Amino acid sequence: MAGLRTVAAPLEAEEARLLLRALADPIRLQVIEALGGGERCVCDLTADLGLAQSKLSFHLKVLRETGLLADRQSGRWVYYRLQPDALERLRAWLASLAASCTAPAEPCG
Repeated sequence: MAGLRTVAAPLEAEEARLLLRALADPIRLQVIEALGGGERCVCDLTADLGLAQSKLSFHLKVLRETGLLADRQSGRWVYYRLQPDALERLRAWLASLAASCTAPAEPCG
């Protein structure tokens, strides 16, 4: 049925650590932000971020391997886009932490 979204499996703590580690790098965070407006060609990312193609390729590979990015090839160019499901799973994991972090401690004793 059109318009229905399936609920992604809950994010495990190890998966969250991998995603957060990937996002902790300033260059990779810049890539994520650059892709926030939609799919981009690697040539545009290289120019906009002022990075050597080899350095950018390394960071794109890390993000792709964690599932945060997807890519497609068109001719000689590769286009990258964010994977909304991965971002949503991370958001849900963080929301779960936020919802439970205010619980008071049990009395010691």
